[in-house]
Amino acid sequence: MTTESLGFPRQYARSQRFTLGAPRSLTVAPDGSRIVFLRSRSGTDRSQMLWVLDVTEDGKSAERLLADPAALLGAGGERLSARERARRERARESAAGIVGYASDAEVSTAVYALSGRLWTTDLRSGASRALAVPGPVIDPRPSPDGSMIAYVSEGALRLVDADGNGDRALAAPEEAQVTYGLAEFVAAEEMDRTRGFWWAPDSARLLVARVDESPVQRWWIADPAHPDREPSAVAYPRAGTANADVRLFLHDLEGGRTEVVWDRVRYPYLARVHWSAAGAPLLLVQSRDQRAVLYLGVDEESGATRMVHADEDPDWVELRGGSPAWTPDGKLVRITDEGGARVLAVGDRLLTGGTLQVRAVLDVGADDVLISAAAGAEAADRETGEIHVHRVSALGVERVSAGAGVHSAVRGGPLTVLSTATPDAFGTTYRVLRDGEEVARLASYAETPDLVPRPVFTTGGAREIPCAVLLPSWYREEEGPLPVLMDPYGGPHGQRVVAARNPHLTSQWFAEQGFAVVVADGRGTPGPSPAWEKAVNRRLTLSLDDQVDALHGLADRFPLDLSRVAIRGWSFGGYLAAMAVLRRPDVFHAGVSGAPVTDLRLYDTHYQERYLGDPAAEPEVYAHNSLVTDEGLSEAREPHRPLMLIHGLVDDNVVVAHGLRLSSALLAAGRPHEFLPLSGVTHMTPQEEVAENLLLFQVDFLRRSLGLSARD
Repeated sequence: MTTESLGFPRQYARSQRFTLGAPRSLTVAPDGSRIVFLRSRSGTDRSQMLWVLDVTEDGKSAERLLADPAALLGAGGERLSARERARRERARESAAGIVGYASDAEVSTAVYALSGRLWTTDLRSGASRALAVPGPVIDPRPSPDGSMIAYVSEGALRLVDADGNGDRALAAPEEAQVTYGLAEFVAAEEMDRTRGFWWAPDSARLLVARVDESPVQRWWIADPAHPDREPSAVAYPRAGTANADVRLFLHDLEGGRTEVVWDRVRYPYLARVHWSAAGAPLLLVQSRDQRAVLYLGVDEESGATRMVHADEDPDWVELRGGSPAWTPDGKLVRITDEGGARVLAVGDRLLTGGTLQVRAVLDVGADDVLISAAAGAEAADRETGEIHVHRVSALGVERVSAGAGVHSAVRGGPLTVLSTATPDAFGTTYRVLRDGEEVARLASYAETPDLVPRPVFTTGGAREIPCAVLLPSWYREEEGPLPVLMDPYGGPHGQRVVAARNPHLTSQWFAEQGFAVVVADGRGTPGPSPAWEKAVNRRLTLSLDDQVDALHGLADRFPLDLSRVAIRGWSFGGYLAAMAVLRRPDVFHAGVSGAPVTDLRLYDTHYQERYLGDPAAEPEVYAHNSLVTDEGLSEAREPHRPLMLIHGLVDDNVVVAHGLRLSSALLAAGRPHEFLPLSGVTHMTPQEEVAENLLLFQVDFLRRSLGLSARD
């Protein structure tokens, strides 16, 4: 009756969730002559290589491999510094080889760090070479004119000529806890700002962030499986404690510097930096409570700032990709919440309305802005799970992408690369368009999975919560209702119900094991309006209410056995799964909680204070939303339900103290549970054996907990 696909967990692990072999990190030359990208050689090869697709005006195209890490490094292989490993953890980067690069304005040269060394590749000739500079090298970036390269080494921002001569420190740390040119923890983890320096468009100077971590608490991350190794010190700003002190300086190339001045007491977070030829350097700074932001223009001579715009919100101001920016004629481009919608604003005009929920600015052109958007609350058709590319201009809004799916785009000059993932095909296609016509495609070498997801997209419950329901391929109606597995993330920035095939692979695999799997995106997840996302302000527990609402709302349309309901999740989803079996055992009969945040006072400032405020000012909010506080535990109900806790012992994001504190609290309360510690594992699980066996262990636990046989 079942089609046991035990080969899938191994394939899933080896292919890193079927991402290996697919193009990534695309850059289009402004003259449209070439597209630079990273891709590994196959769907199981972790080593990312540098490629280029040459595109001629007559529509012909050809790919070239420019840089192969194995050939460049030889027998020595790749070695990473501790700081580079931490940077990759913040970026959720689990691949190897060339995992990032930067190019000059003409996209004629690429620079990158490989095994801590600085490499350059001529994108026309394909010639690559290593520059003899102090290492380990982090985040190298060429000047727009290609004459110099800036990079970070040992906390100092350094400059070297493109030919490898004249290496020198532009900004060196004055003390051990200071770095120049790097993003601090919360910027990289929560603000999606992964860099700490920016070139001037004329290549004459740089903006450089100075980060002083001395005010930040030190946490010690140790792997108990290796007691001979020293713990790693992590500057972790937990909610309510001090953040790193972040300042910004204008540096000229001769060593002079001028501090950029703004009210850092009121607006301590440097969230965005944009520097283009269209206007002054542009900053987005944010208040500690995240309810106010300022858009600031910087005077390049004095470092003084002027307010270009200000936004305030009673809940929080959401940070979005690609915003802010300048148009070529000097108008401010931003994404803002106005009139119950998340809209695109250019200058003083709002160019979109309630029919779209803008996700990101993809590109700003001479007469248009390219955006990513989902259907808004006022759309006639909600298009569950779809995300489209739109072109916004003075003439109106035009959808660029077509068909159900998740679409994005990268643009340069006359070319647009449109990426599309659909519910009807595996992986993502990359179409190169000129004037709307396809002229080429980027090849993908990603693996084809062993099973085919069959999500049914619908809505459930009174709030019409977006859902995907997946049944076993072998299921027949006469077999009756199936045990249910809720499979959510369920929290901010984590949309799981998307109109594409690959994101539902693991859910379908669990379905093949005999479950009706339900994925539900309740309030707090990316949705049709700001109100949907901000409903969880001070009330993260609403996420659980919506899982219950969706489940019950689907029961009359799908074969769901409500007497056998389990839930699994990781990170926020792990928090949700643990809360489900503790607070709603009348609904949930077993749970798998991976890397859960259980004591919300132990999570970082920028994330946790956004949703729950200052723990000193609002301790009752943290007490209610946490799982291990006295109030949190008092919400636990009878009967006791089986719970498996899983946690990586060297997780520096959701530290293992969360899992251990919940386990201790459950033991003290006499509540049986299982704890699976993962030695040497961080918040990610890229190790093949770990990723594979975690799926198998979870399904075994769920079978045991719900009283299911292997062929039930």
